[in-house]
Amino acid sequence: MKPTLLILAAGLGARYGSLKQIDPVGPNGEIIIDYSIYDAIRAGFGKLVFVIRQYFEDAFREKIGDKFDGVAQTAYAYQELDAALGNFALPPGREKPWGTGHAVVVAGELIDEPFAVINADDYYGIDSFKMMAQFLSGPAVSPDHCAMVGFRLGNTLSDYGSVARGVCNCDEDLLLRDIVERTRVEKHGRAARYFDDDGTVHALSGEEVVSMNLWGFHPSIFTHLSRQFRDFLKRHGNEKKPEFFIPTAVGDLVKTGNVKVKVLPTHDNWFGITYKKDRDIAERSIARLIADGIYPKKLWEK
Repeated sequence: MKPTLLILAAGLGARYGSLKQIDPVGPNGEIIIDYSIYDAIRAGFGKLVFVIRQYFEDAFREKIGDKFDGVAQTAYAYQELDAALGNFALPPGREKPWGTGHAVVVAGELIDEPFAVINADDYYGIDSFKMMAQFLSGPAVSPDHCAMVGFRLGNTLSDYGSVARGVCNCDEDLLLRDIVERTRVEKHGRAARYFDDDGTVHALSGEEVVSMNLWGFHPSIFTHLSRQFRDFLKRHGNEKKPEFFIPTAVGDLVKTGNVKVKVLPTHDNWFGITYKKDRDIAERSIARLIADGIYPKKLWEK
């Protein structure tokens, strides 16, 4: 059975409103998600599950989803604020989404096979999808063994400002020990650095392994995440800002010994559009990849 690709796209509505302004990076109006799905399908993924908000479903299907009809099986899950809350009552005034972990939980009824999770507006590279497809299609994936693609920090930074990154600590077998969230990370010459809240500067080599939210799971992860989300709601559900994030949830499972996470290192360049000028870099990067024959000029014939 081919693995499934779970695409977290609910945040696109907040970022782009009607979706009309989604930044094209390819020569025929292709956006980043087009290249991720193209890479995933040729790497061996067989189904696409999009997590979106219902209010922009029609616009999403028109601009993004419909082009994959006939290319791969597709399904939709909806990350509404009241989804998957169980007996917990949605608190009045809660407007902020519940986070990426919640986005995975709401897709649980649609996925029975090993699957990968990606952010809709991040570019991961063909080798990243190949490695993940190989892991998910082989004997290594199991209820207590999942995977994460680990990127070189220097390949993920913006030229135009600081970013937040989850820096991974691994053992000698490349099993994840923990992820430490670093904020205000920026390029510094050929290396990098980050700032504490008090302004203290810490040097980084740029060779650190970081998580960019490309995960691979056995479907049993839904049981863990659902339980963790219920616990999260008990602790933080009546607060307005806390979110339930995948790295935090997986990190807790690692600490308790429920799962092991194999880190799959890649030298692929990651890029997203954190700053307005990042779009120029994304366009140039895609143009080089087309010139090198990695992608055709037109991805989809529809």
